[in-house]
Amino acid sequence: MADKTPQTFENHARILPAFHYVAFPLFAVNFFYALYQTVTGFSWANLVGFGLAVALMLLFFLARTMALTVQDRVIRLEERLRMRALLPADLQPRIDDFTVKQLVALRFAADDELPALARKVLDDKIADQKTIKKMVMHWRADHQRA
Repeated sequence: MADKTPQTFENHARILPAFHYVAFPLFAVNFFYALYQTVTGFSWANLVGFGLAVALMLLFFLARTMALTVQDRVIRLEERLRMRALLPADLQPRIDDFTVKQLVALRFAADDELPALARKVLDDKIADQKTIKKMVMHWRADHQRA
């Protein structure tokens, strides 16, 4: 089901309540409690519990990182294909010059403004995603982010 609020730079960040507001706090509380137990009452059982808490925290962050990495690879492919269809002939050879971060930011640009914005990003060597996203005038929503 699509979100009814139009997506903009200000509201495009994706928050997964179960992940960000439930899982993370639980993992964090578990981590600090295991650390507290290990420091105040050292035993091998507490040390193993702390090791497990560390592993769970690593798993939490690595799972998110891996999902975002795969998403960025898909966006890179999608945007390169989109650029092949939309960019003028003089920019076609420069498509591979875009970094993944630039492509991820440019995905929000509407088709009609993509050629000019892509040229500006390459010519001015703009690498910061936030800067590129703020330059988008006609926001192309992406509601399928991980």
